Amino acid sequence: MIVRTRFAPSPTGYLHVGGARTALFNWLYARKHGGHFILRVEDTDKERNTEEARQAIFDGMNWLGLAWDEGPEKGGDHGPYYQSQRNEIYDTYFEKLLAADRLYKDGDAYRFRFDRKPVTMNDLVCGEVTIDYRDASNTPDMIVRRSDGSYVFHFVNVVDDLEMKMSHVIRGEDHLMNTPKHLQLIEALGAQPPQYAHIPLILNADGSKMSKRDAGAAVGDYPRQGFLSEAVVNFIALLGWSSKSDDEIFSLTELIDRFSLEGINRAPGRFDLEKCKWVNQQHIAKIDTAEFADLAKPYVEAKGLPITDDYLTVITAVKEKVRLLSEVPDAIDFLVTDKIDYDPEATAKAKGNPNAAHIPALADHMETLTEWSADIAKAAIGEVAKANGAKPGQLMFPTRVALSGRAHGPDLGDIFTILGKERTIARLKAFAQ
Repeated sequence: MIVRTRFAPSPTGYLHVGGARTALFNWLYARKHGGHFILRVEDTDKERNTEEARQAIFDGMNWLGLAWDEGPEKGGDHGPYYQSQRNEIYDTYFEKLLAADRLYKDGDAYRFRFDRKPVTMNDLVCGEVTIDYRDASNTPDMIVRRSDGSYVFHFVNVVDDLEMKMSHVIRGEDHLMNTPKHLQLIEALGAQPPQYAHIPLILNADGSKMSKRDAGAAVGDYPRQGFLSEAVVNFIALLGWSSKSDDEIFSLTELIDRFSLEGINRAPGRFDLEKCKWVNQQHIAKIDTAEFADLAKPYVEAKGLPITDDYLTVITAVKEKVRLLSEVPDAIDFLVTDKIDYDPEATAKAKGNPNAAHIPALADHMETLTEWSADIAKAAIGEVAKANGAKPGQLMFPTRVALSGRAHGPDLGDIFTILGKERTIARLKAFAQ
């Protein structure tokens, strides 16, 4: 059997992180089994569909690296891949149900006559689920064609899955109760159903349902905020899936190798934007400095900061300190310009430190140095501290704040190297005034 999975979004808004996870799980399963991943656009809601939303879905999928094998912009043997262009196909299947005496008129609409029996499905995630159709008051016959001639979601969804030869339908748990309806339709059409796997919902960290307005909901926001696409894919994969190990950081290739439907949890995934930033930081640590410098460059330029001759050295100094590419400009601004925005809290703490009184002596001592390096500058701190009855570490914090305006940042040795002797001394003197 050739594995064929699909992602079938409606272009009525941006690509939501929940939809992205559904796409990812389908993509991973197809890649794991050497199959095909299909993108199908459910665009029959003419009033809500927009070209902007459609493009946002495509852009989001491409940014995440989830290339589809068949679908819009790719083509394939089972198109069209827009539901709005498939009406003749739906008409054919409608006629099949009419011929099988499974439809009847209800006003100007048509209803599908359920078989009044229990329907059991074996879901690959949720296990065995049974819906009893013997009580028509709980399970009324389903409309498949509305009075205006348009077809309902359940019908076109089933037809598309059959026509496109889906082997597996991996979708959100909110569709679980729809599946027995789909199985009845498929049985009435004399076809074999795909295998179903319903994945848990995504909740906010506090357990509330994740809405479109919540931070992190829109995939399109991630590149603007400075996330790496592989990191976001890694994080999304962990929302409801586990590798059954303590490992949490994976490349795309590693995710494909590790992914299985058995690893999907029954409990809802908890979305934590801080965890996503942590995952991003781990991915930043894995890429080489030259690539990091290239990725950070647009963010640096967008803040109006200069790309200096020692840009690569500057970037190297902050690579392990930032979680997002968008944090790079603020992390390096004091290194590439002479404008320092002193953090009030750090400044107050530094100036309240008795050892800040030794900053002028440190500047004077550094002026006597005939050579300059990180080690020589650090040694100067030790010498001045010792001469004034202090430990080197006690003078380092006021020195850091004097040079950078903040309490945290690159290694002090990197700051000395990048600023050089003259700029270092000038900042120490300015801070001491």
